[in-house]
Order: sequence, then C-alpha cells, then structure tokens
Amino acid sequence: MKSIFLFASFLILVSCSKNSVNNPNCNFLLDIGVNVNINLSLPQYSQLPFPGNSVYVQNAGNGGIIVANTGADFFAWDASDPNHIPSACSVLVPKGLNATCGCQDKNEYSLVTGQSLGDKNLPCALKNYRVEKNGDNLLIFN
Repeated sequence: MKSIFLFASFLILVSCSKNSVNNPNCNFLLDIGVNVNINLSLPQYSQLPFPGNSVYVQNAGNGGIIVANTGADFFAWDASDPNHIPSACSVLVPKGLNATCGCQDKNEYSLVTGQSLGDKNLPCALKNYRVEKNGDNLLIFN
C-alpha cells in the first residue's frame, strides 16, 4: 500500500513541469476582482444580443472589458493588451469578433479564443473572465 502511494506521488511530481507555469513574460496585467452586471436591454448593449458583435465596458478589469457574442456563447476578456505595459495605447478596440491594440505594433486578438492573430506569435493570450447569462443579464466575474 505504501509503495502504491509513493509511486502515485512520484507520478504527480514528474508530471508537473516548468512548462505548466505561466509564461514569465505575461505579467503586465494585475489580478483585479471583476464583478460586472450587463443588462442587454440597455441601449449601449443593443448590438450584443446579435452573434458576431462585441462591446467595450469601461471601468472594470485592467483596461475595461470586452464582451463578445459568438452565437454559441458570450465571452469576456480584459481589454488591456497582455503583451504591453498598460498605457493609453494598450487598450484594445473591438471590431466584431476581433480586437486590436492602439499601439504602433497593432497587436490583434480573437475574441473567440483570446489568441493573437496574424503572423505574430505573441507569448500572452487575452485574460478571460467568466460569463453567466440570466435572462437579459450577463454577469461577468472572476
């Protein structure tokens, strides 16, 4: 019995590698508590119930939050480019299901996967928040 426990412990230790730790270059965004309620019947969110649209929500997360409707589900992402030190240009601007930062390099991300788009292989993906739909309300939190 003791040998089974030792073997299981060994397997757990071996399966944990340095690759499972977050990329050390992805440390620009703070772990800020988010708890936002969006009422989809309000005019500023009137396009969000339709698939393929996204909206920017100010004053939440690191640089605001972008909420996207993929048609199958809603996704919420921090609107601060994770590959830049937070600044005025690092806030992402959503357009459909993509978002682009305003900095000179114009990093572009998918609002479906959170991964970078184009030829760039950026090390950091967008910071995701949980979304729960309840009637005409979306609750966004971490």
